[in-house]
Amino acid sequence: MAAGGGSLSLLPGSLLLLLLLGPGCARGGGGRYQAGDPVNLYVNKVGPYHNPQETYHYYRLPVCRPHTVRHKSLSLGEVLDGDRMAESLYQLSFRRNQSKKVLCDIKLDPQQIEELKEAIEELYYFEFVLDDIPIRGFVGYLEESGFLPHTHKIGLWTHLDFHVEFNGDRIIHANVSVRDVKPFSLDELRAPSSMAHTYGVYWHETSFPYERRGERLRDSSFFPRTLEIHWLSIINSMVLVFLLTGFVVIILMRVLRNDFARYNLEEEAAAADDFDQADNGWKIIHTDVFRFPPHKSLLCAVLGVGAQFLALGSGIIIMALLGMFNVHRHGAINSAAILLYALTCCVAGYVSSNFYRKIGGERWVWNIVLTTSLFSAPFFLTWSVVNTVHWANGSTHALPVTTILLLLTVWLLVGFPLTVIGGIFGKNSATGFDAPCRTKNISREIPSQPWYKCILVHMTIGGFLPFSAISVELYYIFATMWGREQYTLYGILFIVFAILLSVSACISIALTYFQLSSEDYRWWWRSVFSTGSTGFFMFLYSVFYYFKRSNMSGTVQTLEFFGYSFLTCYVFFLMLGSVSFFASLQFIRYIYVNLKMD
Repeated sequence: MAAGGGSLSLLPGSLLLLLLLGPGCARGGGGRYQAGDPVNLYVNKVGPYHNPQETYHYYRLPVCRPHTVRHKSLSLGEVLDGDRMAESLYQLSFRRNQSKKVLCDIKLDPQQIEELKEAIEELYYFEFVLDDIPIRGFVGYLEESGFLPHTHKIGLWTHLDFHVEFNGDRIIHANVSVRDVKPFSLDELRAPSSMAHTYGVYWHETSFPYERRGERLRDSSFFPRTLEIHWLSIINSMVLVFLLTGFVVIILMRVLRNDFARYNLEEEAAAADDFDQADNGWKIIHTDVFRFPPHKSLLCAVLGVGAQFLALGSGIIIMALLGMFNVHRHGAINSAAILLYALTCCVAGYVSSNFYRKIGGERWVWNIVLTTSLFSAPFFLTWSVVNTVHWANGSTHALPVTTILLLLTVWLLVGFPLTVIGGIFGKNSATGFDAPCRTKNISREIPSQPWYKCILVHMTIGGFLPFSAISVELYYIFATMWGREQYTLYGILFIVFAILLSVSACISIALTYFQLSSEDYRWWWRSVFSTGSTGFFMFLYSVFYYFKRSNMSGTVQTLEFFGYSFLTCYVFFLMLGSVSFFASLQFIRYIYVNLKMD
């Protein structure tokens, strides 16, 4: 019985390890070959050049294919990335050159000809995979020129030349070329029509070390490169942040020092004269500032999930800094994100349940349910709509049923139980709130506030300043998420992430101080929204990026972009709202602990 229980307890961890490593990650190291050994060339996917997430299986086009299509075993990350690798008719032998070898003869009917024309007009590109190296090229040739007369030429590349670089028994790099190849014209093609597809393979020896072949891949990208090391922008952001943070800290400390001196002096005078009508500002609300807010369970769920994504984001960046993600591990970040999300569910349960019990919450079961569904429910609804559209259009980004069941199993066996376990530990380890000031039964009336101290103004200031600190880096992140870039500047990303958290905390403290100085003690929810509104500014930026900085179009790509951009901004709202709240809470505790009161 004990042995069986131990085996069952290892099941979730083994499942997660399988998800992260998977059968595909074993490919990350590439293979070793002897002269004449067969080298597998897998076909993968095709799609419009300007729509990164709109991809279809390569064999959806009328192209040469084997009688029985055999797919390659893929890791979860590769499946999530839209990969659907399958065996091809291409036959490559290590270090054996071939020229003008026939791939197949294919006969096209009128519908297939139109499919090819439409794909070429939409700038379809294909992706093959050789020894874990992606090989990309355009399906055909499109030429439009002149106004009078207007020319519109469409051609299909029926011959491909593969150039493969090797060092010893290792493959370093591979690409495809159509130089000196004439495209097969589809303009006047009459159906039914037949055409021959051919290919050539040329091997080139290089001294480039195998350990650095990832650099070779990055330096010769099929897609245009826009990411560069932008030190000047980063330094500018850092100087701005340091000035802003220093300004907030110096001003607040000076003001607080004067407040402490004045309030404590007034307290001593009031004790001598038995008269305390001189109270004003944040001291006068000391009996209400720790009055627990409405919707306590929802607030604690926000804080718990925000803390979870803070841990998740930090974990992803640390793993990237340790070199765990490289260009040859397709979808490794996706697998790592799923792994960390499942494991950090215990953080959400613990933080939420612990703080909920501290502020007097009793319905801890409902609190756990709310915590576990605060992100998973919006994510499931968004994913359901996006995946349905992908499925209806035949896109490879539509997840197979087996993958959906696998992800659901991970959530049911790992994510949800860890949330419950974390909640139980949090509830049992919770102590009293231990407020520095006693709270009266009757709340104090809040004086009318000027318009510039309303919550919308606080959200605008608290959201725009952190957003301005990361706006430069945000473009590069979007270019990676929604473009073709390989993000490698993880050190800079770590700095920007630290800057974002620091600015959010400082701005939250400043806004909370100004709110309390106006004798408004309703800081609990406002501290969450003040800096959490950065997510709203990020969503506005995503709209700007879609229409002004990208060439994306179509229903599939548009829905994918805005659906997942909304979820990303929602995550930032939860994460920064949590950071903002706990920074404000520590600040309020500090100022009231250091205030002399009866």
